[in-house]
Amino acid sequence: MIRRTYIWTVFGVCLAVALSAMAWISLTVLRLDRSEAQAQQQAAVEEDVRLALWRMDSALAPLIARESARPYFTYTAFYPAERAYTRMFAEIQRGEVLMPSPLLTESTPHVLLHFQFGPNGELTSPQVPSGNMRDLAEARGYVTHEAIQARAARLGQLQSLLTREKLLSALRQKQLPIATPRRISEATELQEPRESAKKQIARNEIEWQARYQSQQLAVQGNAPPWYSPLASDLGDEGIRPIWVGEVLVLARRVGVNGQEYVQGCWLDWPTVKEQLLAQVKDLLPAADLEPVSSQSLDRQARMLAALPASLVPGEVRVGSTPRLSPIRLSLFIAWACVLGAAVAVALLLLQALSLSERRGAFVSAVTHELRTPLTTFRMYTEMLAEGMLRDEEKHRQYLDTLRAEADRLGHLVGNVLAYARLDGRRFGDRLEVISLRELLNRVEGRLTERARQADMRLAVEARDAPGRPVRLRADPSAVEQILFNLVDNACKYAASASDGVIQLSAEQAGESVTLRVRDRGPGIAVEDSRRLFRPFSKSAREAANSAPGLGLGLALSRRLARTMGGDLQLDRSVKDGTCFVLTFPAA
Repeated sequence: MIRRTYIWTVFGVCLAVALSAMAWISLTVLRLDRSEAQAQQQAAVEEDVRLALWRMDSALAPLIARESARPYFTYTAFYPAERAYTRMFAEIQRGEVLMPSPLLTESTPHVLLHFQFGPNGELTSPQVPSGNMRDLAEARGYVTHEAIQARAARLGQLQSLLTREKLLSALRQKQLPIATPRRISEATELQEPRESAKKQIARNEIEWQARYQSQQLAVQGNAPPWYSPLASDLGDEGIRPIWVGEVLVLARRVGVNGQEYVQGCWLDWPTVKEQLLAQVKDLLPAADLEPVSSQSLDRQARMLAALPASLVPGEVRVGSTPRLSPIRLSLFIAWACVLGAAVAVALLLLQALSLSERRGAFVSAVTHELRTPLTTFRMYTEMLAEGMLRDEEKHRQYLDTLRAEADRLGHLVGNVLAYARLDGRRFGDRLEVISLRELLNRVEGRLTERARQADMRLAVEARDAPGRPVRLRADPSAVEQILFNLVDNACKYAASASDGVIQLSAEQAGESVTLRVRDRGPGIAVEDSRRLFRPFSKSAREAANSAPGLGLGLALSRRLARTMGGDLQLDRSVKDGTCFVLTFPAA
């Protein structure tokens, strides 16, 4: 008992350690799996954000290119046609042919008003002519009086929100550097840092610079070949989007005849925002655009290249993580293997301990079974050898006793050897087709003699159809051993029955041949019937308090029957005595 407890304790400790390690590994792997899934989902969101930024910048490119390509003199309501782009801001002389500015006659989408700050700081608009120019515009039908009034109201509103100094201060701020091959390679080196945040920053910087360059190329590609607004007294400078307070404008500095002008347009930000978000609604349904007043590098993550605005993705629905990912499937298989191995080891230990206990019980039973006949042999042989017996009758009785004990030992040793040979799979090679009557005639003599020794009688009954003998496929010697074990058990346990008849009946039932061995003894208790066919199931105490035997005969008989394709069962329907049913396939 102590050894059994020790073995199970060691097994439990080892199993607990193995399961704890497996649980820790599983938790770590699942945490990494969740992190990887979240990283993939975040990467998918960032990819949608980048695609959305490309769409919006592409949608803004025509607007930026159109406003950048406008000649500087179009920011006056009328200009002289004969000067051919020279001295366009000089005073208009009498008799010169005046041309209306395109800004006066056309309506530009997304632009509330075009404006210009002169060198003296005066704010004007080509869409709001004054004096004679206004009369000329209305008289020629270039623009209606109502339209001029509405634009004049906007000009007044803009004058209260914007000053030349604020605009110049914003224009003089340093612009974001354009990506060069060296800067791109430096950012690419950050593609393998330990922190994923640095990877994202580097990727977003490269992406923003690529969109910025694409925007500049679009502007240059849409400019007329005969005019470059960047070529002026102020150097290489184009139109730029700027937030001045709550006003979003496209503005540029223009140098004409040594004087500086600031030209631009007031964008309708709510309309621009609405249309830009509509472009990406399929990617980011809950997206929003927020103004960015200062173009700092840390805001480039989701910033437009065309406008100083940052994209806010909002709540993004990502696909659900698959319940059975490859990692989780591998973990499930690993857990199944570990638990299966644990169960297999537990069953192996249980079988080993059970076998050890049965072998111990077998040794105890064999010791008890051998001690009694050996003692009888020693005592009787000593008495016979010393000539202590003078009576011939007693002499004959002693010899009969020695012969019975020898038969008993032979039967015991024969069962043990047969069971050992059966474990070695040596049975089942001598099957032959034999008639039922021939088989019974072959075993009847030995069985009758064993019943006679127990003062009992064997009654054999075979039900054969006339002219059609029943035939079966079996090993006759093995069948004889099975029937002898059954009759021997009946002689041991039913010897005290009032009816000392052992019935052996045989008949064919369908495709099988059935042999029944029945006695009228006390029968078998239900709790004993559960371990009836277990080998070595009888302990030394049980062997001492019951009929002689090791508890091996029935286990051997069943295994012999099954080796030959048959079976041996206890007929539980019989209440008066004990009945065993032996079946074989019919030939």
